[in-house]
Amino acid sequence: MSLRVAVFALAAFTFNFPLLATVVTSLKGEAEINENPTLTIAAPTLDNYVQVQAASDRFDILHYLFNSIVAAGLGAALALMLAFPAACAVARSGIGARWLPPIVTNLRAIPLIIFAIPIYLVYQGVHLLDTRIGLALILCLVNLPLVLVLLVDALADLPLAVEEAARMDGASTAAMMLNVVLPLTAPAIASTLVLSFIYGWNEYLFGLMLTTERAVPITVGASFFFSASGGGIRWGVAAAVMVVSVLPPLVLSLFAYRFIGRALTAGAVKG
Repeated sequence: MSLRVAVFALAAFTFNFPLLATVVTSLKGEAEINENPTLTIAAPTLDNYVQVQAASDRFDILHYLFNSIVAAGLGAALALMLAFPAACAVARSGIGARWLPPIVTNLRAIPLIIFAIPIYLVYQGVHLLDTRIGLALILCLVNLPLVLVLLVDALADLPLAVEEAARMDGASTAAMMLNVVLPLTAPAIASTLVLSFIYGWNEYLFGLMLTTERAVPITVGASFFFSASGGGIRWGVAAAVMVVSVLPPLVLSLFAYRFIGRALTAGAVKG
């Protein structure tokens, strides 16, 4: 047991080392960062976080956070609304069961940079550049393959007897989906929403390409604090910004990690 705990602790430390180093750096002064690059802190300080807030006249981190929350949340919700009916059709009626999931999954495997120029031109034509709704639509498309695959697996694990009983009671297809299937798949839907939100939050390419000021997400806004000024990058302030930017998805994933694990392993074992 002790060996297992030791191996687990070593793996957890290794995977979380970048985050730990960033948090420690954010709690050091500039002089200590240069003199003490280890994970120890001689004189902890919150001055870096104060300076992040003080820089709001140039880089408003709260505005960037709000943009990410709106875009990632709306993108996850839209992906779920589009994928749920499609997943029902695939899992229950067999419509596109052979070709739709593979095609959608393969499209997600293609590097997103390939779609950058046409999407930019389309957004420019319909005036969606630098808007939260425009960024949310892209995040919806980015997450749609993942949402579809997870929901198809969740619906495939749902016993047909439940739906057959609802049909015998005279329930229509729409009523059965809303009143029977939807509640039974609520844990899978919740975990899918969380994963979609996290992936949307971490999206950088389209945030950089499609926003300039009003709808800049935190992933792009955080990079503004790395601009060299006053003789170089202020690593303590930059680390504080990174810690703040990772908090929302980190806290969300900590609360929902059990559901996320179930969603990722859905369909992996068949009786």
